[in-house]
Amino acid sequence: MSRREKIIARLLSKPKDFTYAELEVLFNLLGYKEVKTGKTSGSRRAFISLSKKHIIRLHKPHPGPELRLYQLEYIIQELKKENLL
Repeated sequence: MSRREKIIARLLSKPKDFTYAELEVLFNLLGYKEVKTGKTSGSRRAFISLSKKHIIRLHKPHPGPELRLYQLEYIIQELKKENLL
């Protein structure tokens, strides 16, 4: 099982301890780049796939690094819509 397959399987299991760092790795493997939108972006982040012309926007979690369940469900939904899962 490749690194990509392992992290996708972990995302699909919707663990409570899925971190933002893991999400960054997954998006990099899928061809997305992180964009911090302007000086006042705060915790808002956008991940852009230039090849698919697709944007996924979300807030970077804080104070802890774990993503919330609604964020995982949104990410899964968007990646399925783009046929990446």
